[in-house]
Amino acid sequence: KKKAGPRAVKRFNKKTSKRTALKRAPTTVAGKIVKKTHAASTAAGRSASFKRGGSWAVKAKHGGKWPVHVKKVVETKPAKSPRFYPAEDIPKPFDRRKSVNKVAKLRASITPGTVLIILTGRFIGKRVVFLKQLESGLLLVTGPYKLNGVPLRRINQAYAIATSTKVSIDGIDVSKFNDKYFAKIKAKKTKTADGFFATEDKKEPLSDERKADQKAVDAKLLDAAKKTEYLEAYLSSKFSLSKSDKPHNMVF
Repeated sequence: KKKAGPRAVKRFNKKTSKRTALKRAPTTVAGKIVKKTHAASTAAGRSASFKRGGSWAVKAKHGGKWPVHVKKVVETKPAKSPRFYPAEDIPKPFDRRKSVNKVAKLRASITPGTVLIILTGRFIGKRVVFLKQLESGLLLVTGPYKLNGVPLRRINQAYAIATSTKVSIDGIDVSKFNDKYFAKIKAKKTKTADGFFATEDKKEPLSDERKADQKAVDAKLLDAAKKTEYLEAYLSSKFSLSKSDKPHNMVF
């Protein structure tokens, strides 16, 4: 067989290009292009549409059931630590645990009748007599008031020095004294326009009941202090340190 020359190939290409051009050319009627219309589709039943869709072939391939694609379990890799850290520290909230208010344990050196030295507050440096520990953990002490001006009051044992001096408190009833006894009644204040320029409220005078309780406690303490020499002068004097004193070597 002879091979077709270049002229025969050109003729063949020309023929095919004419045929495709005739097929693609739109039909015209009176110079107007008319789109080709397809024949109207006939209504098909459920079985016919099922066969046309091809879903039966998919079911037949998998034993008459739709294939169920199981999702692949992707293994989570442990997070790597970053190569770079932020320039500023990112604040993180602290673990806030519920605080439980426990009563402070009384020091072994503090017993009823022990003379204490107050280290802070209005009566700093004063010597007082310890009476008992209240429910809140605070210490109930008194001056006596006649000797050093310290009334019945509560102090924190963290701000007191226990001395080796003791006073007998036999016969003194301190059962009525508790935290409610020292609670102050706060009056409700109404906010007004003149409230900014208002002066401070006057302090309420001490009740007669408080005065009677102070005298009853101090009377027995003064009788016990008189029995010991120099004890009244010791309680009335104020504790202080000079330049040459060394408190870590002192025995109180």
